[in-house]
Amino acid sequence: MTAPPVVDYRTDPSHYRHWKLSFDGPVATLAMDVAEDGGIAPGYKLKLNSYDLGVDIELHDALQRIRFEHPEVRSVIVTSLKDRVFCSGANIFMLGLSSHAWKVNFCKFTNETRNGIEDSSQHSGLKFVAALNGSCAGGGYELALACDDIVLVDDRSSSVSLPEVPLLGVLPGTGGLTRVTDKRHVRHDLADVFCTTTEGVRGQRAVQWRLVDAVVKPAQFGAAVQERARKLAQASDRPAGGKGVALPRIERTVGGDAIVYEHVQVQIDRAKRVATLTVKAPTAPQPDDLFGIEAAGASWWPLAMARQLDDAILHLRTNELDIGLWLLKTAGEAAAVLACDRALGQHAGHWFVRETQGMLRRTLARLDVSARTLFALIEPGSCFAGTLAELAFAADRAYMLALPDDAARAPRLVLSEANFGACPMANGQTRLVRRFYGEAQPLAAARQAIGQPLDAQAALALGLVTSAPDDIDWADETRIAIEERAAMSPDALTGLEANLRFAGHENMASRIFGRLTAWQNWIFIRPNAVGDKGALKVYGKGEKAQFDWKRV
Repeated sequence: MTAPPVVDYRTDPSHYRHWKLSFDGPVATLAMDVAEDGGIAPGYKLKLNSYDLGVDIELHDALQRIRFEHPEVRSVIVTSLKDRVFCSGANIFMLGLSSHAWKVNFCKFTNETRNGIEDSSQHSGLKFVAALNGSCAGGGYELALACDDIVLVDDRSSSVSLPEVPLLGVLPGTGGLTRVTDKRHVRHDLADVFCTTTEGVRGQRAVQWRLVDAVVKPAQFGAAVQERARKLAQASDRPAGGKGVALPRIERTVGGDAIVYEHVQVQIDRAKRVATLTVKAPTAPQPDDLFGIEAAGASWWPLAMARQLDDAILHLRTNELDIGLWLLKTAGEAAAVLACDRALGQHAGHWFVRETQGMLRRTLARLDVSARTLFALIEPGSCFAGTLAELAFAADRAYMLALPDDAARAPRLVLSEANFGACPMANGQTRLVRRFYGEAQPLAAARQAIGQPLDAQAALALGLVTSAPDDIDWADETRIAIEERAAMSPDALTGLEANLRFAGHENMASRIFGRLTAWQNWIFIRPNAVGDKGALKVYGKGEKAQFDWKRV
C-alpha cells in the first residue's frame, strides 16, 4: 500500500463516505455503509463493511458531533446499512499491504476511538447499543464490544467472531481479547474456542457464552433495538432541551517545519528528530459563567485548545514517524489557565462543561500512550499551571530552569484541583498518583501547595520535576539530554516508556494498550504473519500459510 503523503484527521458529516448519522429525539443512529472504493490509500477494496483508517477517522468525528452538537442524544445505535453484514473488521488486504508503522498507528487510533465510546458511557451519560444486523467479525465485533449492549439478529446465519488467529496469524488488535474476558466475562475456555473458530458463534449460544446480550428474530429486530436504546436513554441526565455547540473545522497553518494553531504551535527540527509543542494559555478574557461559556462554544479556550492539541498529536504520530522526541512547552499567564480550571470545576455538572472536560481527559490520555519520548521544558514565560501542568506530569522527564538571583524571570509551576482527578490517565489514575505510587505523604504535600507559584527548587523538593539546573547549566544539560535520547533505539524506548508510564495500577483500558504494544507489535512482524508465506500475506490467494512451528 502506498500511504497518502499526509493524513488529515479533520472531517465533518458533509464529507463522510462511510457513515450515516441520524437523530430521533434521545436516540442517534450511527450506521456503517462503507464505500468499497473509498479507501484512504490505493490498493484495496473495502468490501463487506471492512474498514481502514479513513473509516475510523469518520467514526471518531461522528462521536464528537454527538457529544457536542446533540446534547439531547442519550443513547446511540451503532448498526449497518449493508444487508446481512454488520462489519467484517479491519480490511485484511490493507493490513497485508501496510507498513508495520501504519498498522500499529491504525490499531492505536481505533483503540482510542473505542475507548472513547466507553469513556462517554462512563462519564457523559451516552449509552451505546450495537445492533448487529448481520455477520460481525474481527474489528467489527471489537466495535460492538465497546458498546454497552449487543443485540444480534437471529437469522440462523449471522454470527460474531474473532478469527484473526486462525485466519491471519495475528491477534485482534482493538481490545477484543481483553474485552471478551475483562468486560464480557466470557469463561476462558469458551473464549479459547471462540477465538480459534473461524465461523464464530451465533444464536442462543452467543447469549449463553455472554458474547452478546440478546438475539432477536429479523421481524422483531428493529423494534427490539429501539426499545433497548430508549430504555438505556432513560437513565441519562443529558438535557433534552439543551442547545448544541457546533464544532467548526480546526484551523491551522502547515509549513515545512511548523504547524500553527491559535493555541498550539509545533516546530520540527528534522536534523535532531525533535518536535517542540508549545501550548498557549488564553490571551483573551474567558467566561466564568454558564451563559458566557455556552456563548463561547467551541471557541472557549479549554475546548479549542484541547481540539487543537489533539489534532497536533495525531498529525505528528501518523505523519512524522522519524520525529521521536517531543519537547512540551507552554506560554502565557498562569492566572488565565487557573481561571478556566475554576470554571470547569464550578460548572462540572453542566453537559457542555462535562463534555469539554472529557475532551481534555481523552486528549491528555492520547498523549500518554503516544510512542514518543516526552520531555517538558519549564522556562521563563512558561505556563505549567493547573490543566497545563498535566503536560509536565505526562512527560517522561521535566526540566525546570532555576533562577535564584532573578525571581521576576524565574518560571513557576502552579497546581490546581484539576491535577487531582479531573484528567486521569487511561488506567484511571491521576498523573500525580502515578508519579508518587499513591503514597500519601508526597500527595498530601502536593495538595497543600495548590495555588502556590512554585519555583524550580520548590517544585524539585516536592518531586514535581526531574531536574532544576540553573542558567549556567541549563543549555548544556537540556542539550545533552535531548541528544542522548535521540541517539537511542526508538524500539527500545517505546517499550521502556510504555512500561514506566503505566506503573502499578492497571485497568482494562491500560491492559488493552499494553497488550497492543507487547503482543501485537511483536506478532505483526513475525514471519508467520507477514512473511512471504505468512497468513496475512497469503490470505485470499488460495494458498496455505507456512508456519515456523517453534514456540518462542
